[in-house]
Amino acid sequence: MDFLRPAGWEEALAAKAEHPTAVPIAGGTDVMVEINFDHRRPEYLLDLNRVTELQDWHVGEETVQLGASVPYTKIMENLRAELPGLALASHTVASPQIRNRGGVGGNLGTASPAGDAHPALLAADCEVEVESQARGSRLIPIDAFFTGVKRNALEADELIKSVHIKKADGPQQYSKVGTRNAMVIAVCAFGIALHPETRTVRTGIGSAAPTPIRAKAAEEFLNAALEEGGFWDNGKIITPSVAKQFAELCSGAANPIDDVRGTASYRKHAVGIMARRTLGWTWESYRSGKGRGAEGVA
Repeated sequence: MDFLRPAGWEEALAAKAEHPTAVPIAGGTDVMVEINFDHRRPEYLLDLNRVTELQDWHVGEETVQLGASVPYTKIMENLRAELPGLALASHTVASPQIRNRGGVGGNLGTASPAGDAHPALLAADCEVEVESQARGSRLIPIDAFFTGVKRNALEADELIKSVHIKKADGPQQYSKVGTRNAMVIAVCAFGIALHPETRTVRTGIGSAAPTPIRAKAAEEFLNAALEEGGFWDNGKIITPSVAKQFAELCSGAANPIDDVRGTASYRKHAVGIMARRTLGWTWESYRSGKGRGAEGVA
């Protein structure tokens, strides 16, 4: 196994162009586990730790440009107001040591259905910025990023540079079910974001389908129900029948499997429970007027 250690972004792109099979490594919280258990033996490792651009973030008027290697700890400490759903998801990632090393870029690169950041990114809405030496940079909508089990839309010579995430204009929530409280892969996870500016709701489901997904039928139902009932304006409590239908549609969107962490039927049930609860938390936060980026307690 050869170890490539570029000193900057352009050098990293050149190395990836020359060695398309090279596996990028930054935090190493996923890659090193696979290597240590001999589940993976890449010909080249591409160490990105000296690429300082990947560790920066920028808060703009409408979006946050989050470098691929920004650790979860930094998201929790610095971007809770702008990215509340992702900050909540960051809290659930493994241990403090791993949160200090791991970042969203690695989560996206691995593209695991159980990636902790994915439901929050889907709910918030974002674009993944990738780049190659030959073709330059492009933005991939998060809805088009996951293409299969642990597969994504990256070309062989591309690297993830940053994620452009819409700043919260309303409450967001995240919930995760695991076999214990820490150091655990999600049995299933759920993210939700209210977008009052567009009067829409977005969701994200993890570890309950071959890829991270949105519950689009549930979103469409809830968007229509909120609009028809004037809920965005009157701030009334969402009726139990609407919440129940939303939860059932979210559960129906899941397409899980049985594995050592949980059964398919349990996952579908849990997704519905999390959908109903997180909807209640976010809507109560919206009604109470906490405003931009408000969050509840998962």
